[in-house]
Amino acid sequence: MKTGILAAAMIVLLTGAAAPTPPRIFIASDSTAQDYKAERYPQSGWGTMLRCAVPGVTVENRAIGGRSTNSFIREGRLDTIAADLRKGDTLLIQFGHNDASIDKPERYTTIDQYKANLRRMLDVAKAAGAKAVILTPVARRDFKDGVEQPSFPTYADAAREVAKATRTPLIDLGKTSQAMVQAAGPEAAKAYYLHYDGAAGAPGYPKGIADDTHFSELGARRVADLVAVGLKATRLPIAKRVTPHVPALTRTTPAGGPSCG
Repeated sequence: MKTGILAAAMIVLLTGAAAPTPPRIFIASDSTAQDYKAERYPQSGWGTMLRCAVPGVTVENRAIGGRSTNSFIREGRLDTIAADLRKGDTLLIQFGHNDASIDKPERYTTIDQYKANLRRMLDVAKAAGAKAVILTPVARRDFKDGVEQPSFPTYADAAREVAKATRTPLIDLGKTSQAMVQAAGPEAAKAYYLHYDGAAGAPGYPKGIADDTHFSELGARRVADLVAVGLKATRLPIAKRVTPHVPALTRTTPAGGPSCG
């Protein structure tokens, strides 16, 4: 019998109760947070890199590209999370990029629908005895006259309203990532996103790419650090397990993958 099993058995014998279940973080989001296969490198999601800030915590990254709150729910993805969530878990909710796609009816979500969908996700967490955190949509690289513009401001405001009305912790990722991009400036900020020419050695994009929405490895690391800072600032139990500014999230050169070393 393994040492861990023996230890758990001893706790049960001595206290009459099972050992505490390790906490988990679930992520409900879109392509900005999702995990990617190696052949898509350097495209990376902040949910992948968040693992570096929470050693010993399982991150169940359910983020998937192209999803809005509407399509995420319609496809049964929220139901799957509901079936898996348990007491002690934390659910991070970040949508808005695809909800705003008015030209794509399968994704588009009105502001009223968006608010209702966020509340539905909060209800799922509450029913499971889990804690939820709402995140405003992360920033795109969008400069006008040298000033980084707010991304999806109406959806960000709606997320803030729902968080306030329901007394749900909020990570204002839209604002903090906007400030991060602004601090870098129009050219340097390209390193956070997918800007590569055909000779840049990006395996997933041999012909090059110019994408101001999706993150490079370095961008995903920096955004994950912003999420870690926000999560640490909450009064939730998971905050004790979060360590922002770890070297893996502040490094200035790529590691070639999602390594936390």
